[in-house]
Amino acid sequence: MTHSTTIAPFARTTAILLLATLGSVAAQAQQKLVPAQSEIAFVTKQMGVPVEGHFKKFDAQIAFDPAKPQTGKIAFTVDIASATLGSLETDSELPKSEWFNTAKFPQATFQSSSIKALGGGKFEVAGKLAIKGASQDTVVPFTLTQTGTTTTANGTFTLKRLAYKIGEKEWADTSMVADDVQVKFKLALTGVGKF
Repeated sequence: MTHSTTIAPFARTTAILLLATLGSVAAQAQQKLVPAQSEIAFVTKQMGVPVEGHFKKFDAQIAFDPAKPQTGKIAFTVDIASATLGSLETDSELPKSEWFNTAKFPQATFQSSSIKALGGGKFEVAGKLAIKGASQDTVVPFTLTQTGTTTTANGTFTLKRLAYKIGEKEWADTSMVADDVQVKFKLALTGVGKF
């Protein structure tokens, strides 16, 4: 057997693996968030009464293969100044230093460190959530569903607002505004492979 005939199968196998990897990366690179079909909402309790708000502006960079979730990366950026509770009076308070301090901290970010499949279209992503200069390890469960070419990720998780210094000074009193804030999201994505 000559040297060239031994190398040929190796080179062919390497080329096939490289093309498969590049194809997978290209498919993941085409994944896009569809903002018009997506939402990020939050629910807190003020004096025991649930109050819901949402963020109007956010973006995501996603490279996710449901068949190989452990290879995926998810990054979010939320424009904190876009938060609204539906009341001009309340909304004018949110950007202030006691709350989100949007002049100093205009964005909240999430960067994944791992993603795992839980079965039945359910997944769990762990990573760092940074809000108002504070960063916390966070685990976010989500469920994927597909309709046509759109994949939707739905999930809910709870964060502690005081861990991020949201609502300082007199607003740190949790009998007025609860420490727990429930975050709910629906993210419509294109370019995610079938699962």
